[in-house]
This record gives sequence, structure tokens and C-alpha cells, in this order.
Amino acid sequence: MNYQDLITACQQDWTDYTQHRFVQELANGSLNAAAYLHYLKQDFLFLKHYARAYALAVYKAPTLADMREPLPSLSALLETEIQHHVTYCGQWGLTELDMEAELEDFGTVAYTRYVLDTGMAGDLLDLYVALAPCAIGYAVIGEQLIQSPATKIEGNAYASWIEMYGSEDFQQGAQKTITRLNKMLAEVELSSSRGQRLCEIFKTATRMEVAFWQQGLNAAS
Repeated sequence: MNYQDLITACQQDWTDYTQHRFVQELANGSLNAAAYLHYLKQDFLFLKHYARAYALAVYKAPTLADMREPLPSLSALLETEIQHHVTYCGQWGLTELDMEAELEDFGTVAYTRYVLDTGMAGDLLDLYVALAPCAIGYAVIGEQLIQSPATKIEGNAYASWIEMYGSEDFQQGAQKTITRLNKMLAEVELSSSRGQRLCEIFKTATRMEVAFWQQGLNAAS
């Protein structure tokens, strides 16, 4: 099997995630600023747990080669992406201390603990599959928005978000994730109990992504 099998197994959930109203309103610039600020603060907290999950991948790795595999992602998260997030949030009046002090919303707790629990209870592949909807999905969303004629860039307060996730660098990073995942999934039969379990992990994490978008909208309602 490959990563596309995971998406196909939860196609409606994947569509709900990648075409969520939050994303559509980001694209046309109509997203409520309160919803976006809530998302930014929760995403900072999410990224901290996401980094922990990649650190867990090092712990779970059976060989030195496997241990080295997640290091670039972990380093990029700690040294680049989180710092970029802090700098970007500063433009919206949010400091790192503000975000550190923010309480985790229910969706943030559910999603991050699900990923970490899946990694703790399962093996390295289980963990990578739980991480995949975020790693791959944001690249899919970014590419869709960059290419869509309906996306508004000029005068859109959220244009830099769209440009970041639609950028060539981010797309290349997602492709490396896909390549690694496909290599590991190639040994698994989709119809096997193992294959179905992986589909269920991916589906659950994708549903968590839907809930993550939705909690931003709910905070502004």
C-alpha cells in the first residue's frame, strides 16, 4: 500500500479537512480575525507536541539509520518552524509568552495526545501515519490555494500563510514525508489487519484536523 491508499480510505474526511470552511475563508480573506488568532495560539501549542512526536520517533526507531531519519524534521520544527511561527504571530500582536500561557483547547488536547499515544502504544510506522495528515495535508492545502483562481493574495491579511504552505520549500518537505511513508507502507497489504489499522489511525488523525479548524471558527462564534 501507499499513502494514497490512506487518503482513499477516508476520502470524505480528507475532503472535509482540506476544503474546510476555515481554509476557504483564509483563501478569500473573509476569515474572522478572532478565529485566526485562536488558531495561531493553538497551533503554537500543537507544534510543541508535534516536535515531541518527532523526538518520540527517534526513541521508537530500531536502527541508527531510522533514528537519523526524523532529525531534520525535528530540527526544522524547533529551530525554524516554531520560531517562524513566533515571529509571524508577533505581527498579530501575540508574543511567545502569550502563547505559552494559552490554555489548550479541547481539540488541541485530543489531537496531540492521540498522536503521542499512538506512537507510544504502536511502532514507528503507526506514529508516522498519525503524523501524516498534518505533514502532507498542509502541503496539499497550500498547493490548492496557490493554484486556485478563487484565492485572493493582494490585500488578503492571510496571504503570507497561504504563500508559506504553498511554497516550494514546504512542498519539497512534504514530498520527503511521502517518500519515507511510501517506503514503509510498501511492506503492508492494504487488506490485512495491519493495513486496516493504519487506515484507521490516518482517518482518526484526519478527523482531528477537521476539529482543529472547527475549533477556530467556534471560538469566534
